Amino acid sequence: MVAGWGMEIVLGLGDSIDYEIRWDSAVFEGLIREFGLSRAELNTNTPIKTERDLLITILGFLKDSGGGERFVGDPAIIENFSRHFKNKITLGGTAIRAAIAMDKLGYTFALHLVTINRHVKRLMPKGCVWICSNQEESSYPHLIVQFSRGAKVNTADVSIETTRANRIIYTNDRDNELVRIHPELQNLLIGAKVFLLSGFNAMHDASLVEDRSREIRRILRSLIQKPIVFFEDGHYHVPELHKIVKNYLLEYIDIYSLNEDELQGSLGRKVLLTDAGAVGEALRSLHEIIPVKLLVVHTKFWALAYGADAPRYGDALLGGITMATTRFRLGDDFAKEDYRDTGLLAPEEPGKLFSREIKASLGDRVCCVPSFQVPEEDATTIGLGDAFVGGFLPALIKINQGEN
Repeated sequence: MVAGWGMEIVLGLGDSIDYEIRWDSAVFEGLIREFGLSRAELNTNTPIKTERDLLITILGFLKDSGGGERFVGDPAIIENFSRHFKNKITLGGTAIRAAIAMDKLGYTFALHLVTINRHVKRLMPKGCVWICSNQEESSYPHLIVQFSRGAKVNTADVSIETTRANRIIYTNDRDNELVRIHPELQNLLIGAKVFLLSGFNAMHDASLVEDRSREIRRILRSLIQKPIVFFEDGHYHVPELHKIVKNYLLEYIDIYSLNEDELQGSLGRKVLLTDAGAVGEALRSLHEIIPVKLLVVHTKFWALAYGADAPRYGDALLGGITMATTRFRLGDDFAKEDYRDTGLLAPEEPGKLFSREIKASLGDRVCCVPSFQVPEEDATTIGLGDAFVGGFLPALIKINQGEN
């Protein structure tokens, strides 16, 4: 497709196909017996070379009610494992999930993709502008495992019941390992007000990460009017590559956004998310590591902005929380009316109390919005951070206009 110009919001860099399996305790219990697993084997860091290894890590996450992302040694493992379950095909990746969320509210945008195939063409928002750096059709499905609070497996050797809803992502995706940059991205960004930058986390080759980071830096340097650059963090398959991205691009990033897992990963320690003192200390430490204009952290309990002009981002935080909660409630199948209904829900008490305490502690260095009260039964847990981004970004247009 020939790219059109004049788009205020550009979303990049990647996309994927997701196999979202439906949780089925009986199937998991059957696989536990088939593979002869014991509770002592369960962990989240086993290299995944077989379906058995994959099951070990799923149950390891389940044991702690945790979420995360892991690399699978062979794409066939994903294909074969998914066949045990009922599943549906959806689109994944921060850029395209944010696009789907924004499209629900009638916003327009442009997408930079790395994968194109019949599913992408069928499921992407209609009428959006897009470019894809891969000229040939390809498909490297991601496996998405979601579970609700109270999900159970119960066999003679393994008995688990989750305490919260969460999700696990498994990938082996050549297109997202390469993240080729389309030569038209520079022209697409001319006149843009906001640029979502994400998608380096699935890369494995340091030289390619350097090359892609240099190319994005070159493009941003070339623009007469630079857009607000919103960087959404992620779980890096090769953690040391994260440093390369930051070294090349940090000075061009205006807003650095991350979730609770990425916050704790950056600091190398756990943070009690309902303790304003602990979070305040974590934010100060994180800002020393990532000295950008604004940090945004989105969690189960709250979302906050930390920086000199933090109070200006209250509407953006509220938009992000509202969008993420709407997806939590309804998945992709929601309308503008559902988004409005979410905004009428009461805030969660832990987040409400935390918001008051963090404001009292940090003053105008922080703006915090609590999450909404929503039952976790049959909740959607994949793509909540992406939906948050889709709710947050449109408000940046107004903020940008206020600065000009």
